[in-house]
Amino acid sequence: MRGVFVDANEALAVIFERLTKPHDPKVRIHRDPDVTPDQLPQVLDGAEIAIVDHTALPTGIARQCAGLRHVVFLGTGARSYMNPEQLSELGIAVHLIRGYGDTAVAESTIALMWAAARGIAQMDREIRAGNWLREDGMQLTGKTLGLIGFGGIAAEVARIALGSGMRVIAWNRTPKNFAGVEFVTLDRLLAESHVVSLHLLLNDETRGFVSGQRIAAIRPGVILVNTARGALVDEAAMIDALKSGHIRHAGLDVFNIEPLPADHPLTELPNVTLSAHSAFRTPEASENLIQAAWEHCRRIAKG
Repeated sequence: MRGVFVDANEALAVIFERLTKPHDPKVRIHRDPDVTPDQLPQVLDGAEIAIVDHTALPTGIARQCAGLRHVVFLGTGARSYMNPEQLSELGIAVHLIRGYGDTAVAESTIALMWAAARGIAQMDREIRAGNWLREDGMQLTGKTLGLIGFGGIAAEVARIALGSGMRVIAWNRTPKNFAGVEFVTLDRLLAESHVVSLHLLLNDETRGFVSGQRIAAIRPGVILVNTARGALVDEAAMIDALKSGHIRHAGLDVFNIEPLPADHPLTELPNVTLSAHSAFRTPEASENLIQAAWEHCRRIAKG
């Protein structure tokens, strides 16, 4: 059984090589993070396993990949890059990796929250431009953080936020319990939260979950943080709310279009702090990620 890591950047390639064991299935590392979908049939060259970091795999392209039977996607957001149900109909199984970067993403969520509350990025931009911008920030101690979705990342966010003196409430589609966190209805969360942070998986049910109607119902002056998926939010409604001040500030790591175009409306708003879908990027998370990818490959090879 052969595999190909189709879009490895150098950092992940080095980790992948280091974690290889003598009897592992043969996996070739294609050291090019900028692979286009139409190149995949040639890059895979008949391999049964494709390890994918961020390259789209349209169903039509998958049909051209002779021999492909497994996709090991490096993360949980495969639906942003492929249609797992359609691939399954072609006999291709999609394997996800969960939990590898819970702490990394949680820390980035907290960083975006604090940066948004104090306007750090905006002050930095203004000072570099020669302007001495001084505005009141939001003091977060004692404020309410609302978590929409409560998996491993949200649990880590809650741990850190509780330790900093925030009240933490959460809504989840299935019942959960976590020490110090009050689970409430979504309507109550939107009404009471000074900060709302998104932690849902993207699927057909959650696409556009934070709709214009829900944004209108949110507490005025809220900080919105999204380190999950851009498509969870009605982007146009969010932009309107940022312009009006209904949303005080947004800290965003994910977008509908990635990379975010330089002329995108979000880049023109002063009350938005942007990061480049990098919340999960730490050496520790990368180690966990590649170790889990190898475990998938080993399990697949054993049948």
